[in-house]
Amino acid sequence: MTMTVPSSSPSVPSPLALSAQQALILCIDVQERLAQAMHEELLERMVYNAGNLLRGAQALGVPVLVSEQYRKGLGLTLPSLSEALPAATPRFEKIHFSAWADPAIAKAIVDSGRSQIIVFGMETHICVYQTVRDLAHVGYRVHVPHDAVCSRDPENLRVGLVLAERAGATVTATETILFDLLGRAGTPEFKAISALVK
Repeated sequence: MTMTVPSSSPSVPSPLALSAQQALILCIDVQERLAQAMHEELLERMVYNAGNLLRGAQALGVPVLVSEQYRKGLGLTLPSLSEALPAATPRFEKIHFSAWADPAIAKAIVDSGRSQIIVFGMETHICVYQTVRDLAHVGYRVHVPHDAVCSRDPENLRVGLVLAERAGATVTATETILFDLLGRAGTPEFKAISALVK
């Protein structure tokens, strides 16, 4: 068998590869009152990594959409994440557990023209899982960073990630996503991403 040296960019990228031109980030229900019920260590880890994802999105030009479940009861997106959101990020209130089941959110995803959806937020085994399941079912390539999702119970987080993977999602990590979107070193974007993950 003969091997060929790859060109500077593969002619057919791996289906697991992320592209800043094809990716969209979907933040699921990281809201004030809901956060109060989360497992404390998991919440802290999720907020830190979600912030890095959102700042990385700004550096790389990746669009972001935000869902908020029943704002009257659960409040708005955590201020620490709101500060990290790109300007004019669309926010959608929903009552369905799956963001894809909300017509306005589904339309925004379709209208974005993006084929890869990076989903983070809470709770892993409910709204994140149901959203991921539905997106994968209709043909999106879905990536879920295990360190940027949260549940009240660590075991439910684990189950949610297992279910997401069975539904067809790629379970990954925040740094894996950021450097996959980046693609190469030696650019201003590389410096920005490297500074986030130090």
